[in-house]
Amino acid sequence: MTDRTDDRTLYDWFTRSADRFPDAPALEVGDRTLTYRQLHDCATGVAARILAAHGRPPRRIALLASRSLTAFAGYLAALRLGAVVTPLNPAYPARRNLGVYELAGAEVLLTDEAGSAQLPDFAEQLERSRHTGLTLPDDEAAAYGGTAATLPAPPAPDTAPDDIAYVLFTSGSTGRPKGVPIRHRNLSPYIARNIARFEVGPGCRVSHTFDLTFDPSVFDLFVTWGGGATLVAPGRTELLTPVDYLVERGISHWFSVPSLVSVAAGLGNLPTGLATGLRYGIFIGEQLTYRQAAAWQEVAPNAVIENVYGPTELTVACTEFRLPADPDDWPATSNGTVPIGPVYDFLDTLILDEDGRPAAEGELCVRGSQRFDGYLNPADDTGRFLSFDGERATPYDGRHPLTAAHYYRTGDRVRHEDGALVHLGRLDNQVKVRGYRIELGEIEAAMRRHPAMREAVVVAVPGDGGTELVGCYTGEELKATAAMLWLRRHIPVHMVPRRLVHLAELPLNPNGKIDRPALRQRFGTAAPAA
Repeated sequence: MTDRTDDRTLYDWFTRSADRFPDAPALEVGDRTLTYRQLHDCATGVAARILAAHGRPPRRIALLASRSLTAFAGYLAALRLGAVVTPLNPAYPARRNLGVYELAGAEVLLTDEAGSAQLPDFAEQLERSRHTGLTLPDDEAAAYGGTAATLPAPPAPDTAPDDIAYVLFTSGSTGRPKGVPIRHRNLSPYIARNIARFEVGPGCRVSHTFDLTFDPSVFDLFVTWGGGATLVAPGRTELLTPVDYLVERGISHWFSVPSLVSVAAGLGNLPTGLATGLRYGIFIGEQLTYRQAAAWQEVAPNAVIENVYGPTELTVACTEFRLPADPDDWPATSNGTVPIGPVYDFLDTLILDEDGRPAAEGELCVRGSQRFDGYLNPADDTGRFLSFDGERATPYDGRHPLTAAHYYRTGDRVRHEDGALVHLGRLDNQVKVRGYRIELGEIEAAMRRHPAMREAVVVAVPGDGGTELVGCYTGEELKATAAMLWLRRHIPVHMVPRRLVHLAELPLNPNGKIDRPALRQRFGTAAPAA
C-alpha cells in the first residue's frame, strides 16, 4: 500500500489504520465495541458472504441499512469487493429506494433488519434481473467476522484511485433523483485535509449524526477510520438529547447540521456547560446562525466551532471557517450567519455575477481534485458546469466532453465580507414579487433579528394576486400585525411576508435540513393576509 494520500482508496484509508492500530476501538454500535482488527475481519467475512451468495464479485452494491453493524461492515465489505456503493435509506419510501436501486445499476441489495421490511418491494426486480438480495442481522454480521475462513476468500481488491467509490442521489428538479458518482481520487484530498485540520487520531471519539445517504457521513466513517479514531454510532433517539450523548459517550468531535441544535433547544434538551470534553463542533448542510453558534458554545465551552460548506458534487465539503474562541471577536455578517470560507487552497474558485463575470458577490463555482466528473446521467450535466476564458464564463451545453478545466456551478450565492465568504442563500431562493426581485435569505435574516423569533424560513407560494411570501418562525408566538410592523422598520415593505406563521418546530427532511418543500406545500393555498 502506498503512503501517498492521493493514491489511497476508501478501503486503503481503513486498512491502513487497521494495520497500524489493530487493537484500538474502531466502532461502537449498539452494545458492541469492535477493534480495528475485529471490524476488518467482520467486513472481510461479510464480503465473503456476499460473494458466496452472488457467485461473482458484484460491480455495484446497494446498502439498505442504517446505524447498524451490518451497515458499517457492509459498506466496508462492498469496498473490499471493489464494488461501487449506493446507500439507501430505510426511512425513505420503498418506491423511491427501488427507483434509486435501478438507476444505480446495482446487482446486490444488502439489508439489515430494519431495511429488510422493504424486501418484498424489491422481489420482482431482484428475480427479473437475477440479482441478489441478502439480509444480515447484526448478530449474523458479527459472526462472519469469526467464520470468514470457512467461506471462499474474496479476491484481493484491485481498486484504483480513478474508480468510483460510491454514487449518491440528490433530488432533481424534474422529480427524478440525480446520481452523483464520486471517485476515490476525489475523496483522498478531502480525507487527508480533515484528519489534519481536526487532529483526528487514536483516542478521538467521533459522532455519527448523518444517514449514509447524506454525504457528510463520509466524514463520519472515513475521516474517523482514516485517522485511527472511534466512530460512536448513536441510536436515533439519542440525537434528541445530544448533550447526554456527548457526555455519556465521551464524544471529542461532533459533526451535524445546525438544525439539530435548534431542535434540541426547542425540546429543552440543550443543557449548558456539561460537554466540557468536546474538542470540535463542526457544522454543515445549511446556514449556521450566530444564535445557534452561541447556543453550542454554551453547551461545549471548550470546543472549537467550525462552519463548513460543500455540495455532494464537490465531495462533502470544500470550505472551512473557524470561529474565534471569544464571541467578541466573531465577525459580523450581513445576514447574521457564520461565514463559510475560504475555499480549500488546493481548489480553484470563481464568484460570478449574472453575466458570468467575476464579482465580489455572486454564484460560487469550483473546480479541482474534489470536483466530480459529471452526473450518472450525462443529460444532467447541461448547465451545471461552465468554462471560463479569463473574462467571462460560458455555461456547459453538453456538446463536448467535460474536462478538468470546467467549473462546477454550486447554485449558491456568496459574498466576500471582511475577507471571508458568507453564504447568502440559494440562487433559486431569489423570487420576484409584484415586480420586485427579492432574496428570501435577506428576509429570514431580518426575522431572526427579532428577539422573540428563534428560527425563520420564508417560502414563496402562489397567491390570489401572484406570488406571495409566507414567513414561518419558531420561538415566542407573536401577534402577526405587531411582528409585521416590526419587520417594516428593518426591511422594505415589499419584502415583508404577507403571512407570518408560528410553528412549534420547523419540519426537517431525512438529512436533518429544514424541509422547505414541505413548507411550500403546507402553505401553498392562498389565505387571507394578517
